[in-house]
Amino acid sequence: MTNNSKQTIQGALQKLLTEESAGTQDEVCHALEAQGYEVNQTKVSRLLRKLGAVKVKDERGKIVYWLPKEPPPPEMSSPVSSLIIDITSNESLIIVHTSPGSASLVARLLDYQHRETEILATIAGDDTIFVAPKSTQQINKALDEIRRLLME
Repeated sequence: MTNNSKQTIQGALQKLLTEESAGTQDEVCHALEAQGYEVNQTKVSRLLRKLGAVKVKDERGKIVYWLPKEPPPPEMSSPVSSLIIDITSNESLIIVHTSPGSASLVARLLDYQHRETEILATIAGDDTIFVAPKSTQQINKALDEIRRLLME
């Protein structure tokens, strides 16, 4: 008997990634097939992306799929740039001014990118975000990255 409900497969994949480890999509396929699911690499790839799974090094140094404690921010149907009023900086801090009530959402989008960017952290109010760069010597790079993330 096979289990093919999308939610059932997704739940099984979540359980697999939180209780066991899998380093490749092929390993994920085999583990799900062993549980009776009909899956292929394409389906597994879509599910991993949908769940926000990322590849990280485990405690033994092996690269494995991992589910962040916090899911990625939702995809937005309208561009984030419509929420941005201004982006400025000085020698140590970047300030993003947003439409009222939008700062937390925009800060969350920036925080989610911190591993791939020069962003150390953000603090959001109602319509203003303070962005701390990882290095003040790289503030211009961080500023360019923020503009690219939010204005394109």
